[in-house]
Amino acid sequence: MQTATLSFDNMHEHGALFPNMLRARHRTFIEMKNWDLPAELGMEFDQYDTAQSRWCIVHENGRVMAGVRLTPTTARCGVYSYMVRDAQRGLLDTIPGNLLWDAAPVAPHIWDANRLFVVSDVDQAMRRRVQMSIMSEMIRSARGYGASILIGLLPTLIPRLARRLGIDMAEAGPEMDFDGVPHRCYFVSMATKMH
Repeated sequence: MQTATLSFDNMHEHGALFPNMLRARHRTFIEMKNWDLPAELGMEFDQYDTAQSRWCIVHENGRVMAGVRLTPTTARCGVYSYMVRDAQRGLLDTIPGNLLWDAAPVAPHIWDANRLFVVSDVDQAMRRRVQMSIMSEMIRSARGYGASILIGLLPTLIPRLARRLGIDMAEAGPEMDFDGVPHRCYFVSMATKMH
């Protein structure tokens, strides 16, 4: 099992890993969860998959097992910025605008983490290891890009996993239900030391 963080600068060094990640997102979010998202050629993508974003991936022999997208909160592409902020601004039909208690931050040291997934066919014996790997790669990469805080709309079970890595998470908004799975926005502090 390996981890990688892709950008538009380095994705050519990773063969088909980027389109394979988009295919894994398609299976996870469109086929399994029935989310109404843009897709083409069996790949899921949206307006945040730009040169400003980074994609952390856990993979083995070309098979994508998990992934997450990181986008700086200072990002701009047309009318869009980053997912949590754009939802709050009423630009996204599928995410309620009241997902945060305060105004969405815009700062170089805060990055948005979204589209977190572990593919459904990762067996239970390996799932915990894959989850820990994607969280570790996300934190390592975000820190490398100068982030000290992440913000994300995440399943409410994520803080338990984060605590095992020594990551502090603070609730940033009310709990919401997406397809029977409770989610909420969290601030993820990366100031603490990971175990």
